[in-house]
Amino acid sequence: MTRRARVTPQQAGLAAGMNRRVPGLRRAEVALLADVSVEYYQRLERGSLAGVSDGVLEAVARALLLDEAERGHLFDLARAASGSSVVRRRTRRAMALRPILQAALDAITASPAIVRNDRMDILGTNLLGRAFFDRVYAMGDPIPNLARFAFLSEQARDFYPDWNEATDVTVAILRVEAGRYPHDKDIHDIVGELSTRSEEFRAKWGAHNVRRHGTGVKNFHHHVVGDVTFGFEGLEVTEDPGLQVLIYTTTPGSASEERIRLLGSWARDEPWARPHVAAS
Repeated sequence: MTRRARVTPQQAGLAAGMNRRVPGLRRAEVALLADVSVEYYQRLERGSLAGVSDGVLEAVARALLLDEAERGHLFDLARAASGSSVVRRRTRRAMALRPILQAALDAITASPAIVRNDRMDILGTNLLGRAFFDRVYAMGDPIPNLARFAFLSEQARDFYPDWNEATDVTVAILRVEAGRYPHDKDIHDIVGELSTRSEEFRAKWGAHNVRRHGTGVKNFHHHVVGDVTFGFEGLEVTEDPGLQVLIYTTTPGSASEERIRLLGSWARDEPWARPHVAAS
């Protein structure tokens, strides 16, 4: 429903007509574009996805102008509704890093680098990563969690200059993972906790936005060195499904590069100035 409301008739190549009560597409228009009956599309929109064919899902995705993350989420929801054997299930979530993966992090010395899992726990960092995300660790959780920090710490509003955009991304990532792993209790637990404790999280969760988080540019404000702009890359860990290495880089010669050098000098004097591995 949220995707249908977002697409205008003009975007879908339809005549807008008169007396439209909402700017988005009507159910009948989506059904026409997807070449299914209105009654069948209504059942899909109500969540009756069991048994729906890939062809129909593709047609609905095209009609609603879904991006790749949204299309993947739709297929995940359909697999879960069908009870398909290909629904992704997890037998055990890695809650600590293998030594070789921690060593790979420690080998990155000029940029912050972290490893997080799909519920946004930080499982390990290099020295600069520990320094840069120090206020996430300062919350005192046994395993620091980026989503909990974003919504439950007042310091997050300083750390993320555009807090609204940053938390939109956080929720969109969790929404993707909840669709990908519909039976995962740990993901349900973090979503449930944040829904209970944060009105802002509840509102953003209700928007049903999804997003992939692989590369881009981010702005931060660190309490020691000030404003920093990073390019970032997210790399999936093949050996440990659900883990992602995030490496944050600065532009050579930029003010951000100099500030990260200063952060490294500051970090070496801190009591936690050693490779960090989350407790298992």
